[in-house]
Amino acid sequence: MQVEKEKTVSESRIPTIALRGMVIYPGTVMHFDAGREKSVAALNAAMSADKRLFVVSQRDGMKEDPELTDLYPMGTIVKVRQVGQMPDGVFRLLVDGLSRAIVVGAYELDGMIQAEICEVARQRMELTTEVRAWTRTARRLFDRYAATKENIGTELRQAVSGERDPGALADLIAANVLDDLDDREAVLECVDPQLRIQLMCDILTRELQVSNIEQEIQRRVHERIDHNNRDYFLREQLHVIEEELGENDDDIAQYESRLAASAISGEARERTEKELKRLARTQTGSPESTVMQNYVECMLDLPWGVYDEHPVDIAAARNVLESDHYGLEDVKKRILEFIAVRALKKDSHGPILCLVGAPGVGKTSIARSIARALKKKFCQVSLGGVHDEAELRGHRRTYVAAMPGRIISAIKQCGSMNPVFLFDEIDKMASDMRGDPASAMLEVLDPEQNSRFRDHFLEAPFDLSHVFFIATANDVSSIPKPLYDRMEIIEVPSYTQEEKLQIARLHLWKKQLTANGLNGKNLRMSQKALEKIIDGYTREAGVRALERTLAAICRKAAMEMLDTPEAERKTVTVRPEDVEHYLGAPQFSHSQTAKAPEAGVVNGLAWTSVGGEVMPIEVAVLPGDGKLELTGSLGDVMKESAHIAWSYVRAHAEDAGLTEEYRKKHDIHVHVPEGATPKDGPSAGIALACAMFSAVTGEKARQDIAMTGELSLRGKALPIGGVKEKLLAAYRAGMNTVLLPEENRKDLEKLPENVRSAMQIQTISDASEAIATVMPGRKTTHVKAVI
Repeated sequence: MQVEKEKTVSESRIPTIALRGMVIYPGTVMHFDAGREKSVAALNAAMSADKRLFVVSQRDGMKEDPELTDLYPMGTIVKVRQVGQMPDGVFRLLVDGLSRAIVVGAYELDGMIQAEICEVARQRMELTTEVRAWTRTARRLFDRYAATKENIGTELRQAVSGERDPGALADLIAANVLDDLDDREAVLECVDPQLRIQLMCDILTRELQVSNIEQEIQRRVHERIDHNNRDYFLREQLHVIEEELGENDDDIAQYESRLAASAISGEARERTEKELKRLARTQTGSPESTVMQNYVECMLDLPWGVYDEHPVDIAAARNVLESDHYGLEDVKKRILEFIAVRALKKDSHGPILCLVGAPGVGKTSIARSIARALKKKFCQVSLGGVHDEAELRGHRRTYVAAMPGRIISAIKQCGSMNPVFLFDEIDKMASDMRGDPASAMLEVLDPEQNSRFRDHFLEAPFDLSHVFFIATANDVSSIPKPLYDRMEIIEVPSYTQEEKLQIARLHLWKKQLTANGLNGKNLRMSQKALEKIIDGYTREAGVRALERTLAAICRKAAMEMLDTPEAERKTVTVRPEDVEHYLGAPQFSHSQTAKAPEAGVVNGLAWTSVGGEVMPIEVAVLPGDGKLELTGSLGDVMKESAHIAWSYVRAHAEDAGLTEEYRKKHDIHVHVPEGATPKDGPSAGIALACAMFSAVTGEKARQDIAMTGELSLRGKALPIGGVKEKLLAAYRAGMNTVLLPEENRKDLEKLPENVRSAMQIQTISDASEAIATVMPGRKTTHVKAVI
C-alpha cells in the first residue's frame, strides 16, 4: 500500500496573510479573522484572482507589522471558501488548507505582503510495517489524551480513527489538540509523513504526562478544599452547639475580663482591644487567630501598673550588702549613696550603674544583693554574643513564630514594672548585618527615652523608666562611647589574699558543703589549709577558681566518706598537710622571690581583663649588626615602648658603658615569656629600659622588685592605669618592692592597708631612679621617698 509523500516542486509569488497564534494545516478547514490593512489588501487581491492565499504564522503575536524575520519559515497555501464582514469591519474567512510551502522571501507591494514561496507537493510513499505501527501508536495516544479532556468531541474521534494517511493523521491531531504554537509549527515544518507521525507521538506522550500532572494537582486542590470545607462546617456546628450550651467565646470573655481589670492604658490598650475584636471575628484554629491570640495573651501577661513599693531602709540595705559580700567597701559605699538618692527622689532618673571588674569578683552577686536590699524582684539578661537587634527589641508579627525581645520577656517573667534589671556582659555585644544591639540599648538605658520603649512585637510603648538598670562588664574599652556615656562606672577591684580567705571561710566553703551533701559536722577546713589553697592553687583576680578548688575537695571527701563504714566515720578536718592529698602538687609558687639577682631580667606588671599579672621581661645581648629583635606576641604600642627604651639606653651610652662600636657588633633580643599570649600597652617602658641596662652592662637586677610605668624618650616615668590590679598581682607574687610613677601616688589610696604594709612601694619620676633601685651598684640623685 502506498501513501502520498510531499516534496518541493515549484516556486511562485502569492498574497500573504500573517497569522497570530494559529497554524493551518493542509487538508483542514478553518476560519480566522483578518483586520489589518495589509491582510485585507491580500484578501482582496486573492478574491480578485484564484482565491488562493498563503498563510504563515508570525513568531510574536503582539507585533502589528511583521517583517520576514518575524515569520516562521513554513506556511500553508489555502483557498478561500467563504468571506463575511463583521460589524467592526473585520473580515471572517473560512479557508481550506491545500499544501505546505516554504517562505523564500517576502515583499510589500500594493499595500500588502506578497511572499515568494516554494510549494511542497505530495507524492506517493510505501506504507511500511513501521509506519503502520507509528500510526496505531498515535491513535492510541490520542484516545488516551482525549479521555482526559472533555472538550474533544465524537466527530473528531471518529475522524482520527478513520484516517489512514500517517501525515494527514498527524496534521489532524495537531490542528485539534496542540496548544503550543512552537509545537504546531514543528509539525507543519516536518515534511516527511513518517517523521511527522513520530514527532506527533513524542508530543502526545509529553502532553499526556502534563495532563496527568494537572489532574493530580486538581485532585489535591479539591481534596484540600473539601478538607477545609469539612473543617469549616464542623467548626460552625461546634459553634452552634457551644451557643446552645452557653459555652461560646469562653476564651474571648476571659480576655475581655482580664483587659477590663488590667491597668493597661493609652495606645497599648487600643491595640489590645483592636486585636481582641479581630480575634473574636476570626475563624478558630486559623494561623491568623493563633498570631492574634499570642499577641493578646502577651499584652495581658505584662505587669501593667504592678509596682513593688517598699520603703528604702539604708541600714537594712547596708546589712544586706555586708552579709553578702566581704570587702569592696568603696563599691558598697557608692551603691548605698545611689540607693539613698533614689529613696529621697522617687522619680529620680539618674545614670545607670555599670559594675566593671575582672571575672569572678562578684559583679552579678552585687546586683542580686541590690535587689534584695531594695526588696524588689530581680531579672537578668545576658548580652554576651548577642549580635541581632531583634533579640532585644523583638520580632515583628509578620514573621513566623514572632515573639517579644529579651527585655520585655524578662519584665513579663518577673511580674513587676520596677524590678532590678541586670544586663550582664554588656561589653560582649557584637554587631553584623542584622543590626547593632548597642543602638537598641541606647533607648533602653536613656532615662529620657525609656519611658516609651517600643518592642517590635508589642508595637506599643512600654514604660521602663521605673526599672533599676544595672550593667556588668570586664573591659569598658569594648563599650561603645554613646552607651558608655549613659552609665555611671563603678569599678569592682580584685580581691586581696585576706579578702579571698574571708570570702572562702564565710561564703564559699559553706556553699560547697551544702552543694555536695556535706555539713560542718563531717567535714571541716582549717584556716591555714585555706591559706595554702589560695596561695598555691589559685592565681586570679576573683574567686571562681577558688570555689572550684573547694568543690573538688568536697567531692573527694564525700567519696572517701562513703568508702568508710558508717560506724567508723569521723569528722574530717582538712589541714595544710592534707591539701596535696586532695588537690595534688601546688600549681603556683612564690619561689621567684628567693631567686638571686640576674642580668637582663626584670619583673614588669601588666593589667588583664582577669586582673593584674607579673610579667617577666628578658633581654639578651648577642653578636650581630646592631638590630633590635622583639618576640613574645607584642602589640604595636609595646613594640614602640621597646624602641623608646633602647633609644633611652643609647642616649645614656656613657652610663651604660655602651660604645658605638659595641652597639654595631651586637644585637639586642627582647623577649616576654608566654609567647602565645598577646601583650600590648605602654606601661612596660620602665621595665624594658631597666632590663636593657642590665643586659648591656652585665649588672645583675634584683628579682624581688616589680615595676610599671610608661617611659618617655627623655626618660620620664609617665602615669599608667590599672594600678590596684598590678599591685595586687605583685602582692600575690610575693614581691618585696614595687616601683610606680610619681603621678600614680594618688591611686595608692584604693589599695588595702595590709597590701601597702606588706611591700615597699617606691614612686619614681625618672628611669634612672628605677635603674638605680633594680641594680644596687648604680647611684642616682633623684630617689623618692619609700612608702
